[in-house]
Amino acid sequence: QVQLVESGGGLVQPGGSLRLSCAASGFTLDYAIGWFRQAPGKEREGVACISNSGGSSIYADSVKGRFTISRDNAENTGYLQMNSLKPDDTAVYYCAADRYCSYYHLRYGMDYWGKGTLVTVSS
Repeated sequence: QVQLVESGGGLVQPGGSLRLSCAASGFTLDYAIGWFRQAPGKEREGVACISNSGGSSIYADSVKGRFTISRDNAENTGYLQMNSLKPDDTAVYYCAADRYCSYYHLRYGMDYWGKGTLVTVSS
């Protein structure tokens, strides 16, 4: 059974950085990992995803150049490095997994989900 557990959320000032982690268990290395977020009163947004090998990644325009997705397959862990954070980045961030990483998956979601971690960007 696939399990995903996020960590690393918290309160950060505008312009600051955070790194989210996603500890994965119960599946093989054949899964792509994605990060999604949902702010209060807003629809879920696909932030980024990375292929099973880590060789390719996709980003939402809203985070391109500021966020970096990565993975450590030896540790079964995914990461989302978030720099130059803005108040608009405030949301619950979810880790997800599926067979593939694509714009379709960022738009419509993935098969497996974590419970989320809250990121608050505020002064």
